[in-house]
Formats: sequence, structure tokens, C-alpha cells
Amino acid sequence: MAVLMVALGGALGSVTRYLVGGWVAERLGVSFPYGTLIINITASFIIGFFLAFAQERSRLSPYWRLFIAVGFIGGYSTFSTYEYESIRLLQDGEMLLGGVYMLGSVAGGAAAAIGGIALGSLV
Repeated sequence: MAVLMVALGGALGSVTRYLVGGWVAERLGVSFPYGTLIINITASFIIGFFLAFAQERSRLSPYWRLFIAVGFIGGYSTFSTYEYESIRLLQDGEMLLGGVYMLGSVAGGAAAAIGGIALGSLV
């Protein structure tokens, strides 16, 4: 059952990543990896919120943790893509954009996780 929950969550997370990335690219273009940045920040918020929420509710089935935190966020999050895109920006001589992207992902992700934890602890 645990593997099934991770697989289902991962499938939904991957499809969501594809849809969000495409939606962002249509609106903001592809000259900067806006989609990956937004996905990384929202993934940080979602995992922070959910795990804080789940910790406060001990009656929540552990399968939900597997479905959301491991499966969905594992499929949705794009950290490996972030690393690749960061290096490519730097290799292409885009030092400022590369720096903004790396700092924005790390600082934005941390801030989103803090916000998610805070909100998840309240509800």
C-alpha cells in the first residue's frame, strides 16, 4: 500500500509540474526558468505546510504523508532541474541571472517552507 501511495502521489505531482511549468512559460517566456523557480518555491511551501499540519494531527494516516510529502512533492519538485538550469545560466555567461535564480530558489524556498510550517501549525 505504501508504494502505491507514493506512486499515485508521484504521478499527480509530475503531471502538476508539467502543467504549471507550461502555464508559466506561456505567460512569462522561457528566457529565465520562471516555471522551475515557482515550482520550487510552491513545493517548499506545500511540504512545509503539510508536514506541520500532519504533525499536529496525529490521527492523520501515515499514508497521507507518503502520498503528499514523498509522492506528490517528489514528483512535483524540480531540484535537479534547478541545479542543471543554474549551471547552464552560469556556463552561458549569465552570471547575474544565474545568481538571482540560485539565490531566489534557496531564499524563496526557505521563506515558503517557513510560511507553510507556520500556516500548517495554525490550522
